[in-house]
Amino acid sequence: MKTLKIGIIQQANSANIADNRSRLIAKVKNLASRGAELVVLQELHDSLYFCQTEDTAKFDLAVKIPGEVTDIYGEVAREYGVVLVTSLFEKRAAGLYHNTAVVFEKDGSIAGKYRKMHIPDDPAYYEKFYFTPGDLGFSPIHTSVGTLGVLVCWDQWYPEAARLMALKGAEILIYPTAIGYESSDTQEEQERQRNAWITVQRGHAVANGLPVVAVNRTGHETDPSGQTNGISFWGSSFVAGPQGEFLFQAPKDEETEAIVEIDMARCENVRRWWPFLRDRRIDFYGDLPRRFID
Repeated sequence: MKTLKIGIIQQANSANIADNRSRLIAKVKNLASRGAELVVLQELHDSLYFCQTEDTAKFDLAVKIPGEVTDIYGEVAREYGVVLVTSLFEKRAAGLYHNTAVVFEKDGSIAGKYRKMHIPDDPAYYEKFYFTPGDLGFSPIHTSVGTLGVLVCWDQWYPEAARLMALKGAEILIYPTAIGYESSDTQEEQERQRNAWITVQRGHAVANGLPVVAVNRTGHETDPSGQTNGISFWGSSFVAGPQGEFLFQAPKDEETEAIVEIDMARCENVRRWWPFLRDRRIDFYGDLPRRFID
């Protein structure tokens, strides 16, 4: 495949799951009609970002995989003929839940899934309360449009995750995301954080010679406990090429659906110009699995 048309959907969500989902499906249909071959949705796209508080009632949002919800999105992929990257709250068993990306093939079948490996625990991001760390490792998912290195949000800060996906043959790095501003931070600090988020992922693109697709939420979501001013998700979804160059960037505070075309032949050539995998000193990286080197 010489070029790939990727559709991205940056959406503001409400507490109405049916409405969130129907709007997403309408946008997938629109992108497919414009030629999208691969469509990427944001993290936990069906609901509000429920991790702002620790509330056992929120576990009721979780779904079985496979199950009714995967049937819905599988049918969307089949009807519109796209490879679809979704992000779901998975109920694996009572007391065992994951933040799971599910990829659907164009025929509606499940091509593969990835369980979020790095789980944050920060004010307004109490994900360790809800999610068990993933146990599927960093394994790319093979699809008809290419081999996808799908990771999720907090994973995007870790170069090891991106590198392992690249070493296992990923042709694109994909990050469904839910990240935003904490209202008590100054505007300058907010922008430093947003730019750091963009920069680290562009670095993964450069270091691995792979395009990166990061799809974030937008809009403000209140804190149900009232203890904070909620989260203003910073949008800014983007696609970067294999040298970190911007191919597309969405606004911070607007819903966005867009198609971005990636020249996959050029991506292959960049890896020939800059053969970082060739020159890795794997004979001296033995300390990397250690937590810290005293």
